Amino acid sequence: MITIYHNPRCGKSRDCVAHFEKTNEAVEIIKYLDTPFSKEEIQSILKKLNYTPIQLIRVKESVWVENYKGKSLSDEDLIEAMVTYPILIERPIVVKGNHAVIARPLENINNLR
Repeated sequence: MITIYHNPRCGKSRDCVAHFEKTNEAVEIIKYLDTPFSKEEIQSILKKLNYTPIQLIRVKESVWVENYKGKSLSDEDLIEAMVTYPILIERPIVVKGNHAVIARPLENINNLR
């Protein structure tokens, strides 16, 4: 099964969902702003993406600029920021088994195994 962590207000995220609606693959769509990630879920996704926490953060997001930009933050601090403010998380995240990609551009889904 494929899981898409989706923000309906994001055009790229909507494009990703539309793409999978055309396939026959089983898809679970999670609106992560309505159902925020736990610390453990973020850690799991980071591992599947093979990302560091800062790579998953939208550093141009106003919440980041106003609260975190320029500060020396540990990985734990960054994960906590994403738990507190899920809008900071890059999107859409597509997970298949033990692998994940940020589907921006959409062609990144071709990298899922």
